[in-house]
Amino acid sequence: MHADQKTETPDDAQGADLAGDAASSDPAKGLAAVRALRTLADRLEEVQVANARANGWSWQAIAEVLQISRQAVHQKHSQREVREGGPEGVKDVRTNHS
Repeated sequence: MHADQKTETPDDAQGADLAGDAASSDPAKGLAAVRALRTLADRLEEVQVANARANGWSWQAIAEVLQISRQAVHQKHSQREVREGGPEGVKDVRTNHS
């Protein structure tokens, strides 16, 4: 969250504000909303990929749902797995290419 964003606004109200701002005729407001939505989407993807891996999903299964290649999703997210010790049940994520 950026320092200039209100912290007292509920999350769903912020989402509604972002949606409205994204449709704004003011380019500064619209582009800032696009940036915020992109950041939110990236964070949600990280959380859900980690969730899927912790639940035994393969890189291929995740890639199919995201409609990207297995290599792309693995390259983007596997380093987080290495840093955090891998998903539950995976002993050595460096050799796990499921």
